[in-house]
Amino acid sequence: MSLTLYHRHVLEDYLAGFEAKANPNHLSVIRRPAIFSVLAHRGNEASVKQALNSIEGALLRDCAPGEWLVVSTASGAAVVENLLGEITGASAVDQSDGRVLLRISGPNVRKILAKCVAVDLHPDAFYIGASANMLCCHVVANLARTGAEAFEIIVPRSFAGSVFEEMMEMGREFALTAAFAEW
Repeated sequence: MSLTLYHRHVLEDYLAGFEAKANPNHLSVIRRPAIFSVLAHRGNEASVKQALNSIEGALLRDCAPGEWLVVSTASGAAVVENLLGEITGASAVDQSDGRVLLRISGPNVRKILAKCVAVDLHPDAFYIGASANMLCCHVVANLARTGAEAFEIIVPRSFAGSVFEEMMEMGREFALTAAFAEW
């Protein structure tokens, strides 16, 4: 007897009923991102960061001094893991199945996020490419600015439903829509 397993995203049921056309303010759920937690060994922080920045197709998210999340939607976890294995002076742990990646964008994205985070999101304070760990909807998350009107939020899988529901509530007045990201 052969057993076939299928990946089922933790937000699958939450997105049921959101099949309408995306509005300008939109929350995209990324199905299978590769997310790795990387910690530089003492004294190797600069060289590890430089090596991480050179990984093609991966984005670096600051968490703490000498600690980053490496995120890729272009390459699978196995590919990213192999690339990280070539970096000396750091330890990496695959968080892909334990984290959820959300993208929120639109003309009112800062107003929506202002209800969810206690951080100044003005472009002068939180510039494109900036990222940090913070509370988002009462959950520890990593927030990154990816564009003038775009952010990515990485949350623990077990809290993804709660964050999703609260984000949708905070975006209601701006007609926030949600769906799985299409590739």
